[in-house]
Amino acid sequence: MKYLCLVYIEEKRLDALSKSELNALIDESLAYDEVLRKSGHYVASDALQPVQAATTLRIRKGKVSTTDGPFAETKEQLGGFILINARDLNDAIQVASKIRRRAWGASRCGRSKS
Repeated sequence: MKYLCLVYIEEKRLDALSKSELNALIDESLAYDEVLRKSGHYVASDALQPVQAATTLRIRKGKVSTTDGPFAETKEQLGGFILINARDLNDAIQVASKIRRRAWGASRCGRSKS
């Protein structure tokens, strides 16, 4: 079964990192992707641009409107995703619990309908 793990971060904390701390975080994240590949869990992953680069879409009465930035001000922002294969929700939780970025936010896993 496929599970989508959404990775939430605190952009302010991320922005406060030194270049070496940021590089260490990136290296750790890429290393965990490799662990997931070797275990057969990995499907895809990516980080998102900062929330200021986001666009929110709304459809009302058949018309699309767009707003620059996030829908609401929050402490945590969606920072990326990891799509995994897992036996069940417990397996997905075990995988998501090791996502390094969880220290600065949260991870949410949801099962794919396909």
